[in-house]
Amino acid sequence: MNQHADILLRSDSIFTASGQPAFSGYVAIGSGRILAVGPGKCPDSLIGSDTKIYDLGGRTISPGFSDVHCFFTGYSVGYLGVDLSGASSCDELVQSALNYARGIPADKPVLGHGWDGEQVHPQGTSALDEAFGSRPVVLFAAGCETCWMNQAALDKYQFSPDTCYPEAYFRLMPEFLSDRDFIVPQFRRYMAMMNSKGVTSVKEMGFDRFYGFTDILAELEEKEELTLRVNFMSQPVGAGADLEYGRAMKEKFKGDFVRFSGYNQMTDGSISQLCGDLKQPYLCADTTCAQEINWEKLAAETRAVDAEGFRFSLHAQGDAAISKVLDIYETCRRDENGRLVNRHSITDLEFSDPVDLERMGKLGAIAEIYPQIQSIAERTGKLAMIQEKIGLERGRYYWNRRKMADSGVLLSCGTDLPLLIDDIPQSIYHAVGGYFPEGGEPFNPQNMLTREELLTAWTRGGAYDLYREDELGTLEAGKKADIAVLSGDIFTVPMEQIRSLTVDMTFVDGKVVHSTL
Repeated sequence: MNQHADILLRSDSIFTASGQPAFSGYVAIGSGRILAVGPGKCPDSLIGSDTKIYDLGGRTISPGFSDVHCFFTGYSVGYLGVDLSGASSCDELVQSALNYARGIPADKPVLGHGWDGEQVHPQGTSALDEAFGSRPVVLFAAGCETCWMNQAALDKYQFSPDTCYPEAYFRLMPEFLSDRDFIVPQFRRYMAMMNSKGVTSVKEMGFDRFYGFTDILAELEEKEELTLRVNFMSQPVGAGADLEYGRAMKEKFKGDFVRFSGYNQMTDGSISQLCGDLKQPYLCADTTCAQEINWEKLAAETRAVDAEGFRFSLHAQGDAAISKVLDIYETCRRDENGRLVNRHSITDLEFSDPVDLERMGKLGAIAEIYPQIQSIAERTGKLAMIQEKIGLERGRYYWNRRKMADSGVLLSCGTDLPLLIDDIPQSIYHAVGGYFPEGGEPFNPQNMLTREELLTAWTRGGAYDLYREDELGTLEAGKKADIAVLSGDIFTVPMEQIRSLTVDMTFVDGKVVHSTL
C-alpha cells in the first residue's frame, strides 16, 4: 500500500535541480521526506483524506536554498545592547548608554548599536571615560563598520573604531555568544529571516571555538527547535586551527540539523583597498598587494587540516590569491584522478585568471560565489574603481562565473551575511542579468550564468558543499523535504521584474517554517 502524502504541492513550475528543465507537475511530501515528484497529475494513490493540497499555479517550487558562507556571529553584533538609532548627538549616545547600564549587572560591558555614523561623529574616548570609568563601553554604529569605545574597552578587546570588523573584535564575542538571554532570541530571529528567504541550510563562519555558541546550538537541536540546518566552520583568529576542537565537534554533532564543517580563513582583501593579491601590479600603485599575507602559514594549516580529513575554505579575491590557494590545494590529498579528497573551497573569487579556473575545475575545488555582490555597488563608481586599480581590459575577468561553470567548477552560493542578506531573485538579477542596482547596461555579460545554473548553485551545489547531497539539494523521492516556493515563475518573469519576487513558503523536514499564503 502506498503511503498517503501529508502535503501535496502542485505547480506549473517545478525545478528539481537534477538537470531537467522546470515542468508542470506535483511534489508529494510525507513523514518529512519527498514521496514522489513528477510531471502532470499526481497519482490518486498518494492522496488521502488528510492530505493538505496547495495549488500554487505559476509559483516556482525549488529545493531549499543553501547559503554556504555567512556570519550569524557578525549579524548579531548589529543587535547588541541598547538601540541607539534615535540618538542625534554624542551627548544622547552617552545618556542612552548610561540609562541602559543601570539595568544590567555592573560586571557586564555596556554595549549598543545602531547610531547614525553620517550624523553623529564621536571623537576620542574622554566622554565615555568620564561617564563610565573602567567599565568597558562599545557602541556600534549602524552597519557595525565603526564604533565608539572608551579606553577600558580599547585595552580589553584590542580593537579600535578604525579596525571595527569581526576578525578584529573577536575578543568581544564571548561577552554575547554564550549569553542565552540575548543570543537565543537573536538566533530565532535569524532563522525566521533566513526561512523567509527560502534558505533551509547554512554554513556558518565562527571564530576559534565559537565561544560557547555551539552549546546553545546543541540545546536547540535537542529540543527540536531549529528550522535551519547549521553547518559551522571554525575560523582561527586567536590561535591556529584547533584540530582537537574539530575532532570533538565532528564527534558531537552528527544529527540532521547541526554538523561541523571544517575550517575557514582569509587570505587577501579587497581590490578597492589595494589589498587584493594580484599577478600584475596595480595601475595606481607600485604593488601587487598592500597587505602582508603569510602564505606559508596558510599552506601549513591547510595541509594539517586536510590530513585530519577536514575541509578548508580559503577566501580569495585577487587573481594571484586564487592561484596561490590552488597551489596549496594541489599539495593536499588527491584521488587517482587528481581531484581533492576533501571538499576544499575558494570563497568570493572576485577577480580571477581563466587559466586558474581551469585548474580549479580539474582539481575539484568548490567555488563559493557571492551572486548578489553587485547589489551593494553602483555602476559608475565600480567601473571607475576597476579602471583606476587594474584597468577595464583586466576587468573583463571580474566575477567570471561563466568560465567557472564551463571549466567544470562546482558552484555554490554565499552572501558573507551580514554583508548581504539572502535574496535569490535579486541574485538572478545581478549574476544572470549582470546589472548593477540602477539597471542600464550589463557589466561583463559574457561572464554571466543562466537562471538554471544559478538556482542549481543555490540548491544542489550548496548541498554538495555541505556534504549533504544524498539527502538535500534536489527534489527527488526519498530526499528530505526542504523546499522553497517563490511568488512567481522565476524562469519566465522578465529580468527587469525579477527582484519583485519573494518567497511564499518554505518547508524544512516537510514542515512549514514560513508562509505568506
